[in-house]
Amino acid sequence: VQLVESGGGLVQPGGSLRLSCTASGATRCLGWFRQTPGKKREIVATVYFHRAHYGDFVEGRFTISKDDSTNTAYLQMNNLKPGDSATYYCVARTEGGCYIDDIHYPYWGQGTQVTVS
Repeated sequence: VQLVESGGGLVQPGGSLRLSCTASGATRCLGWFRQTPGKKREIVATVYFHRAHYGDFVEGRFTISKDDSTNTAYLQMNNLKPGDSATYYCVARTEGGCYIDDIHYPYWGQGTQVTVS
């Protein structure tokens, strides 16, 4: 499965961005992790059969959704903060459910940069 991401960019604090991730085949779990230099990757959000899970830092600001007809997940990010600046990676699993640890994801997108400044 190949994952193609889009939607990153530069936004001012308080602004919004929407990330997209399209998979080349059917998936069971889609989601995003993020990483900044020198820090461990952390889970942002995952979706499994329309059940969503979010990282603790999200605090209601982000919404993940999935369009099964196009194998595409969307991450709507609102009220962005400078601390949200990172490279965001789409991840996928084709079996089982979602996990909070990145080691369980065999498929990764190329990453998209989000800068809040």
